[in-house]
Amino acid sequence: MNRVALVTGLSGQDGSYLAEFLLERDYDVHGLVPYGRRELCDPRCQLHYGDLPDASRIAAVFNDVSPDEVYNLGAQSHVRVSFDLPVHTADVTGVGALRVLEAMRQHRDASGRSPRFYQASSSEMFGNAVSPQDESTPFHPLSPYACAKVFAYWQTVNYRDAYELFASNGILFNHESPRRGIEFVTRKVTNAVARIQLGLQDHVALGNLEAKRDWGYAGDYVRAMYLMLQQDEPDDYVVATGETHAVSEFVQLAFAAAGIDDWESYVRIDQRFFRPAEVDLLVGDATKAKAKLGWEPKVSFSDIVTMMVDYDIEFEKSKLP
Repeated sequence: MNRVALVTGLSGQDGSYLAEFLLERDYDVHGLVPYGRRELCDPRCQLHYGDLPDASRIAAVFNDVSPDEVYNLGAQSHVRVSFDLPVHTADVTGVGALRVLEAMRQHRDASGRSPRFYQASSSEMFGNAVSPQDESTPFHPLSPYACAKVFAYWQTVNYRDAYELFASNGILFNHESPRRGIEFVTRKVTNAVARIQLGLQDHVALGNLEAKRDWGYAGDYVRAMYLMLQQDEPDDYVVATGETHAVSEFVQLAFAAAGIDDWESYVRIDQRFFRPAEVDLLVGDATKAKAKLGWEPKVSFSDIVTMMVDYDIEFEKSKLP
């Protein structure tokens, strides 16, 4: 029989890439998705409508699906928005993970086993900790989103220790793709660049261009998620490229990919897009993931930017009359 995976957040960037990856390996993939959110869902997946604040619905899906592996990718994951919606973010991103863990603890298959569990943790948990950050770096969250992720991280560790569940955290640094939501700065930039090239808008408004991040490719990072759940023992891993780039570098490369050299003339700085507490620098040390999982990133930073710009140019062209 095929192995069964349950993915929360299946309709998001990571969920869609993970679903494709698992389907290629003959998994039966089920997704917990909010009603009406089907845009990135592979039609080969079986969808179950529900939200992470609904504990009874999560438990019902576990009973219906009886998964072998659970990937908790669902969250309110926009850092800037989390300052405006802190309670909602804490409920969905933090306590939502706990609800999934508790449903998993209570669920047993016919042989009495619980599923293996992956928690999508975040580099934002480190805040402005000394770089590079690895699994031993202390957390210093600087946003409601990061605080919620720290709560979910430690609940995952607690359920592993207290109930001997196979539960692993993947501390993923920033990862992008053409499937990134347009509300996130990377996709906002590449979409704006495409529209500027096509004459559909004349500038893009951005916040802190000096923030530095470790950017990888989402399609690479879902491989690491899968590999974590194939190990003999559960553990926590940083997943990162080890490179850091400023937002301004991302913007410059995006405009260059569209054949526009004077990028600064198209950028407006807007204070609305600054965070109340800024994280200046994130860069990860994925030595442990490389050694234990055999994982390596494959797609370069510049290739990610070009891929996203090329996609958005074609995407915007497709909407023209």
